[in-house]
Amino acid sequence: MNFSKIGKYAFAGLLLIGVNQSCTDLETEIYSEIETDDFFQSEEEIISALGAAYTSLYGYMGDPFAVQEVTTDEVVVPTRGNDWDDGGNWRRLHLHTYVPNDPFMNGAWNFNFGGVNTCNRLLFQFEQLGVIGANSGPEGASAEAELTALRAFFYAQLLDMFGNVPIVDNFDVPAGFAPENNSSAEVFAFVEESLLSSMDNLDKTVGGSAYARMNFYTAQAVLANLYMNAEKYTGQARYDDALTALNEIMDSGRFALAGNFFDNFKTDNAASPEIIFAIPYDQIFATGFNINARTLHYGSQQTYDFTFQPWNGYCSLEEFYNGYDDSDVRKDQFIQGQQFTLGGEEVLDSGAEAGDFNGPPLFFQAEINELGPNALRQAGVRIGKYEFAIGATENLSNDFLFYRYADIMLLKAEALMRTGGDMGEAMDLVNAIRNRAGLDSMDDMDMDDLYEERRREMAFEGKARTDMIRFDKYNEEWWAKNNPAVDSEFAQPARLDEEVRLFPIPEPQLNANANLRQNDGY
Repeated sequence: MNFSKIGKYAFAGLLLIGVNQSCTDLETEIYSEIETDDFFQSEEEIISALGAAYTSLYGYMGDPFAVQEVTTDEVVVPTRGNDWDDGGNWRRLHLHTYVPNDPFMNGAWNFNFGGVNTCNRLLFQFEQLGVIGANSGPEGASAEAELTALRAFFYAQLLDMFGNVPIVDNFDVPAGFAPENNSSAEVFAFVEESLLSSMDNLDKTVGGSAYARMNFYTAQAVLANLYMNAEKYTGQARYDDALTALNEIMDSGRFALAGNFFDNFKTDNAASPEIIFAIPYDQIFATGFNINARTLHYGSQQTYDFTFQPWNGYCSLEEFYNGYDDSDVRKDQFIQGQQFTLGGEEVLDSGAEAGDFNGPPLFFQAEINELGPNALRQAGVRIGKYEFAIGATENLSNDFLFYRYADIMLLKAEALMRTGGDMGEAMDLVNAIRNRAGLDSMDDMDMDDLYEERRREMAFEGKARTDMIRFDKYNEEWWAKNNPAVDSEFAQPARLDEEVRLFPIPEPQLNANANLRQNDGY
């Protein structure tokens, strides 16, 4: 019996219950009228209520994923005539000329603060109902720790994206509440303390009803990533602390590399031994994972017998694609070359106009002629890391692996190198991942080698921007970015790293709260 799968769908059902509960408008004054003996007296009832805190995660593959990937040299969304223009928003992400009123910024902000707000609301309700507090039992302590750590997860994303954001840890705020920015250092300390204070009461169960929830090991993964990037967040390196958190995960024996790299990304991937934390998508009950719609050409509907026509947007950059050795099995995560129907017939780009690549048949080629406005409709290899189920809708049922074991292995290798630790162990960790990909072991490795290994393994998993910043690659020139020779119409002069490392505080948030201060450079 596949308990991981059972756990996934059992918890997904509880999430749906949580959605219904979270939409209920409860006035603060009625809490005193609730008989606490009738509510949240069992672990199942508490888990049901907790489900509401996770539902906002389904929006991750929208704006949050876009700002973490399309701002890097992994992913680009060319403007193909009238397609994917959107006022130049997608081009600005690639060029690092994003501005406060770009909708991606507000979407990423709302995604994370929506999660923060739900956690705060549930903590407040649980306290009012006596589920948590001085007289609560172990279930209450566990629920409080889970919500506190999950709120820290959302704040860790806000820290990474925006840096100087308000810390709001209370749902019961006065009318007109308008918090000021906290500094990045203050947000860092808040996330760290929230995680550390929760650890003793977080469940160490893996899989089953604990699947896709904030348990002890997920909290350690959040903490490890916080410490790995501490030097960029606060100016103080914390790699030794990162090693402590990483070792908690690795020494547990609960996780391992999957034997097949692509087993992590197939439709039914909940049983992968690499999963530390996943977003459990479902094409009916938990929608939002639509990378197939975003990346594939309109004609790709015939290749996969989709129930919809894809949108022809996301593709990968030629240099990134060419950075994979032909013997690397991970190169198969790119969809390239001529495309065929399920029956083996040529897929024709029936809407192709004169000058569109070579016209019919449909053929994905690595070279992209320009960023816009007239990028060719068939230009660019497409993102095929995640299995596209035959007959799928625009919403896939693959679980998105937010933290997985290979990521932890690579982070440990990096932390060892940055602290002058055991280079042999670092090499062994990286070579285990290379060997799974069909590559020979390396005999030597510097930080650039490690960076290249990390990006090849972790491509399209929402880690690219953070990694580029940590390895001081984010402000470099690539393809059209800062390169008028490639795209003179849209290329812009280079901006200083400190002007683009953090995203701008979204304009709608500034308009709604006069106490907020814009990040430097905007």
